[in-house]
Amino acid sequence: MHIAPYDNGNQAIIGADHPTVPLVYFNIVKLARGEHFTSTVPGYETCVVPATGTVDVQVGRERFADIGRRRLNVWDGEPEGVYVPTGLAAEITCLSDQAEVFVAGARFDTILAPFAIRAADIDPVQYGSDDTKTHRKIKHILGTKYHGRVGRLLVSELYTVGAGGWSGFPSHKHDTDRLPLETRHDEAYNFRFNPAHGSGLQMLQREDGQPGDAYHIVDGSTIALDKGYHPCCVLPGYEMYYFTILAGLSQRSLVQYFQPSHAHQIETIPGIKDMIAKFK
Repeated sequence: MHIAPYDNGNQAIIGADHPTVPLVYFNIVKLARGEHFTSTVPGYETCVVPATGTVDVQVGRERFADIGRRRLNVWDGEPEGVYVPTGLAAEITCLSDQAEVFVAGARFDTILAPFAIRAADIDPVQYGSDDTKTHRKIKHILGTKYHGRVGRLLVSELYTVGAGGWSGFPSHKHDTDRLPLETRHDEAYNFRFNPAHGSGLQMLQREDGQPGDAYHIVDGSTIALDKGYHPCCVLPGYEMYYFTILAGLSQRSLVQYFQPSHAHQIETIPGIKDMIAKFK
């Protein structure tokens, strides 16, 4: 489903037990200098990631200072974040003139330990090519390196490299637990475009060979994905970014099932196998 941009007033865009993606939580918090917001999501582990601005994050007795360095937009530097264990309160305080903060979550019962993810900790991977129209970069915030410290949550930022092109191709899905072929992971995206008046298309094909749905995505669009194959693209002349939340039903590692009619193109896209491995 597509959720058009709106002023959410710091209330969850995808709340706990959402009917489409019950495993995922997503909020956007906007603060001015000195303002505070307390994020508490019972039953969900979360990750606090400033899209722009700098914040302090207090979790229990631990204070994580000066999180976030970006000022202009999500292209202005590396992401940072704080992992917040299930159900614990995270008090977010804005240190910059303005801050826009993503709060990503996954349903999980066990309480782990909080920690900060700094710019130097980000795990990047770049793959694809201009020739195949699939050139992009992924910055893993809560990626595979945090297995054992995080329950079911995967958080990353995806960028198209260059202007225009496809992402999420070859078409794949992850809506059914049937190891070793596939895992059930609910997913949510929040899109940004550079320049901001750019736009793109999110496809959703639920059955191989049958017509599916398509959503016109704009700056600030949120997509909730429960099932089906789901590639997306950006108009020529624009860069696209999307903040990605993946929440597993039974395990953290993601196993994607590629649409059989397109799966052979894995062999044509440089570096895509490295990208797939980063989610496992």
